[in-house]
Amino acid sequence: MKFSIVIPTYNRADELRETIRSIAELNVVGDWELLIVDNRSTDHTPAVVEAERAAFPAALHYLYEPEQGRYAALNTGIRAAKGAIIATTDDDARVEPDWLTRAAAGLDALGGDYVGGKVYPIWKGPRPGWLPDRPGPHWAVLALLDHGEKPIEFGVNGVPWPLGINTATRREAFDRTDLFDNRLGRKAGTLRNQAQREWHLRARAAGLRGFYVPDMIVHHVVEADRLKKQYFRRWYYWHGISRAILFAKLGVDMNSPDTSRLDFSKVPQIAGVPRYMYRTLARHVREMLVAKLRRDDVSAFQHELWLCFFAGIAKQRWAERKIVVPAPHVSLS
Repeated sequence: MKFSIVIPTYNRADELRETIRSIAELNVVGDWELLIVDNRSTDHTPAVVEAERAAFPAALHYLYEPEQGRYAALNTGIRAAKGAIIATTDDDARVEPDWLTRAAAGLDALGGDYVGGKVYPIWKGPRPGWLPDRPGPHWAVLALLDHGEKPIEFGVNGVPWPLGINTATRREAFDRTDLFDNRLGRKAGTLRNQAQREWHLRARAAGLRGFYVPDMIVHHVVEADRLKKQYFRRWYYWHGISRAILFAKLGVDMNSPDTSRLDFSKVPQIAGVPRYMYRTLARHVREMLVAKLRRDDVSAFQHELWLCFFAGIAKQRWAERKIVVPAPHVSLS
C-alpha cells in the first residue's frame, strides 16, 4: 500500500464528515487507506465514520485511543497504518484532489524524508482588522502556512517546520526517529503546540530532511471563536508552557529553539528562566507602552502576545524549577 492518511479527532463529528468527503475526492493511483483515530469523543463521531464507510473509495478504518491528546491519537494511527507514505491532516481540513500525488512527487523529486505544504484559511467569521490576511506570525496560531511558490528545506535559513495538518512522511522516518511526544501536543483544555517541532528537531539530529512543497495544499476551517484576541492570548500562554517543556527536555532556546546554540546548563537563570529573557521581557513591555501611546493597536497587541508567551514560560519553569536543564542533545547544525 502506498498511502495511509491519519486523522486524529475529538468531538468534531460534523466537521469530520466534511473532511472525510473531501478526502473521498482524492485522485489516487493504487491502494490507499484512511484511518480515523477517535480520541475519546463523546459526540456521534463513530456513527459518522460508519455512515461514510459505504461510499468511501478506499479502506476507511475507525480506531479508538483512550489516552487524551492529539499526538497520542496520531501515534496510534501511525502504528496501525500500512502505507509506505503516511500523510496527516486534521478533522476540520479540506484537501485538494491532488494532495497525495503532489506529496509523493515532492518526496521523489526532492529526495526528502517528509514534506509539507500550504495551509489556506476557510474563514468562518469576519477577519478582524488586527489579523492580517497574509502569512505572518499570527498565522501559526490558526495553523495556516504559506512559504511562497518555490520548494525550500524546512529548518534551514529560518524556515519554520511544517504543520501537522499538512504533512506526508516516509514510514522509515518514524522507524528512525520514533513517534511524537504527546506531552507537547494539544489536549482538551490546553493549547500545547510543540510536538511537531520536537519531532522535527529529533529528525534533523538523526539526519532526516524535509521540504516545503508549494502545490501540496490543504484548507483549514478557522472558527469564529478563534478570531478573537482572547484566543490568541491563550494560545501564546500555552505556547510559552510548551516551549518551557521543550527547554527542559532538549535544552534548547525557548525563544528560538531552531537556531539554539547555547548550553543552557551553564546559562544563569532566575526562577528557572534564563536571565537574558528578562531583558527581552522589559523591551517588549516598553515597546508595547510606546505603541499604545501612538495608538498603534496592531503593534501593541503583538508585544502583548509576547508577554503572554513569557507568562506561560514563567509558570512552567517555576513548576519545574527543580529539574536540571540538560546540555543540548540534538544537533542544530
